[in-house]
Amino acid sequence: MNQSTDKNPSELPFLAPCRDLTPAAPWRWLRLGWADLRAAPRQSLGFGLLMVLLSWLISLAAWKFGNVGLYLGLVSGFVFVGPWLALTLYAVSRRLELDQPVSMLGAMRDAAKAVRSALVFAVILVIVLLVWARAANTMYIFFPDTSEPALRDLALFLSAGSAVGALFSLVVFAVSAFSLPMLMDREADAVTAVISSVHAVLRNKLTLLVWAVIIVAAIGLSALTAWLAFLVIMPLLGHATWHAYRETIDSSDWPPLALD
Repeated sequence: MNQSTDKNPSELPFLAPCRDLTPAAPWRWLRLGWADLRAAPRQSLGFGLLMVLLSWLISLAAWKFGNVGLYLGLVSGFVFVGPWLALTLYAVSRRLELDQPVSMLGAMRDAAKAVRSALVFAVILVIVLLVWARAANTMYIFFPDTSEPALRDLALFLSAGSAVGALFSLVVFAVSAFSLPMLMDREADAVTAVISSVHAVLRNKLTLLVWAVIIVAAIGLSALTAWLAFLVIMPLLGHATWHAYRETIDSSDWPPLALD
């Protein structure tokens, strides 16, 4: 692996190369993520509690002020905004990896540096989320207007809605799978991080499909527990995502992000 980090910005590659992965890799990421959670339980579970509270607030707002379509759009969109909110967890995993002292305040300061670098990514993600919510709301308009809809009409509505949701999910997943951890780790720009993430996902379709299924299943479990399972699941997924990035992306050409 190339360890040079003193290149002129104009000499840096357009994207970070990626490694080939096996379909079993996501389970290894989960084991490593669990080890990080156990190594920093207070910081990890504190973040998990924050995610539970945010989930309740968003669900309450959508239930009180929106219809079912808006509710589903906000909740599903929130699922994929999770990587953005997990910057602090990436910072915790990075500090553990470097044998640095771990504290919530220190991790938040590290994350703040990545937030400044990831502003462009944040804007893109918010735009996609808003379009997604609008699309979900629009699809709800086509729900059969009878109290006892025919099975064929109901199946058509659900199929169309699922297809729209899957399309947005695919785009956001590919864009965010590795980009934010890279910005947390290296002084790279958001465009390079996004392109590197999409490239890695396309190069490892089967492995990332397994990872996506695991994430969806974990989110589904959380929904069944009224988001209480987020207390553990979100920190676990956040730490695991960091290890997924470290195993997949070779970002050694970019200077490391300095720690406080």
